[in-house]
Amino acid sequence: MRLRVLVLAAALSCTINSLAVAQETEDRQEDLAQQAANPIANLVSLPLQNNTDFGIGPYDRTLNVLNVQPVVPLLDGKIVTRTVLPFVWIPDVTSESGSISSGLSDILFTSFYVPSSGSTMLGVGPVFEFPSGGENRGTQKWSAGVSGVLLAQPGDWTLGVLANNVWSFAGDSEADEVNRGLIQYFVTYQLGHGWYLNSAPIITVDWTAEEGNKWRVPLGAGGGKLLFLGKLPLNLQSQVYYFVAKPECGANWQLRVQVQALFPLPGSR
Repeated sequence: MRLRVLVLAAALSCTINSLAVAQETEDRQEDLAQQAANPIANLVSLPLQNNTDFGIGPYDRTLNVLNVQPVVPLLDGKIVTRTVLPFVWIPDVTSESGSISSGLSDILFTSFYVPSSGSTMLGVGPVFEFPSGGENRGTQKWSAGVSGVLLAQPGDWTLGVLANNVWSFAGDSEADEVNRGLIQYFVTYQLGHGWYLNSAPIITVDWTAEEGNKWRVPLGAGGGKLLFLGKLPLNLQSQVYYFVAKPECGANWQLRVQVQALFPLPGSR
């Protein structure tokens, strides 16, 4: 009888411990999913974001851009650096096959000053673009400007906007001047167990272009899930966007797929 009681007690203890571990894992999963939705969280991450644009030009060609985007916070999250290394495949839109160039395009570096953390956050700072793409994949100009991000995280929502504008100040004197802006609003709703719905279209404007060819405005949405590969948190997501405004030879729609590895810091918000 005593042995049976001990076995039942041990089984009950194992069950309670398993439930506690499962609850702790779920809580951590949901917390990381919230942090992953915040572009200025005190969290080291490595997003690999692939954007494929379809329906370009008279032959419906496809452009592909893989953005490697390491995010590194410094000074306990007061400074957050974001670097975008775009690897592009540029098609020859005047023919049914063939490409113009592929490889690294111009690198974009942003440093945000984040004065405080909480459910509402603000980040501001400089942005620099380096002419690493050469003649075929870049502007051949050194550019700089300002960037800012504002977000709120009430409950299961993340609502925010990121914007920047860069102007060229040096580089190839025969290359076109750069005056280009970006606006990205982002909306994320957490569904629980790491699942979420989101929309984060990247709106761009080239102020030097002719009227009617300045804006690229995509609309769409998608979703994703925060999961664990062993002990490594991974944030997986995809979205589909349709361009409601675009240059004359611009894409009709875009597919985005992103894999983001997360490296939480001790005591990170």
